Amino acid sequence: MNEKTMKASRKWQTLFFVVLIFGMTLASSAITEFNIFHGLATLPKAGAWIFSNLLITQESLERLPTILEKLLETILMSIAATTTGTAVAFFLSLMGSKTTGTSKALGVFARFVASVSRNIPVVAWALILLLSFGQNSMTGYLALFVGSVGFLTRAFLESIDEASQSAVEALRATGATYFQIVFKAVVPQCLPQMISWILFMIETNIRSATLVGILTGTGIGYAFDLYYKTLNYNAVALVTFSIIIAVIIIELMSNYIRKVII
Repeated sequence: MNEKTMKASRKWQTLFFVVLIFGMTLASSAITEFNIFHGLATLPKAGAWIFSNLLITQESLERLPTILEKLLETILMSIAATTTGTAVAFFLSLMGSKTTGTSKALGVFARFVASVSRNIPVVAWALILLLSFGQNSMTGYLALFVGSVGFLTRAFLESIDEASQSAVEALRATGATYFQIVFKAVVPQCLPQMISWILFMIETNIRSATLVGILTGTGIGYAFDLYYKTLNYNAVALVTFSIIIAVIIIELMSNYIRKVII
């Protein structure tokens, strides 16, 4: 196949996928009875309502100390869930990895736990745990913890499996113990990627904690839900702005740490 034929083939493939996506969009709209053009037509009205109602006023600024307290609670809960989830995910990834796994049964168990906890959304975990623990910080923490374990286990597994085998085989040849191999050959290679995944998980958990807080009645999510239900849109705007600023600051800090360690 010459170059001209290959270019023509790629063009036809691109056209096919564009038509396929367009067709799927139209079919989905028809099935759900969603009118795309009506939705686009309402955007100006929606934007006008947002700019006329979601304004930060002097009265809403008086609630700033309470909002910051709830925001700090959310951030600390997210960090706690991530760090404790990291410890569990690390040992599960060691059991599940082909490089460091010691038992096939333990490997299957570790991958099964990671799959279940990762594929069930954090919001669903919050609703499940809500039935047992009620509306409190523990429920929110556990929901974020379970989600963190699933995601980080999968990420750590891939990092460990991609590590170079030469250092592992060299230590095995010298008669090194299992933990010496793990902490002297595997972890040093994977540590930058692991730290990057942990930082990403903290950012994700802070975003998820807002929605989880609405369900569990904790943190900044509770403040948002409270002000929204009482139609205090000025306070809602301040809560939203505070969340955005907090997420941006944490993301900038994470990016800086990634540049330093990688």
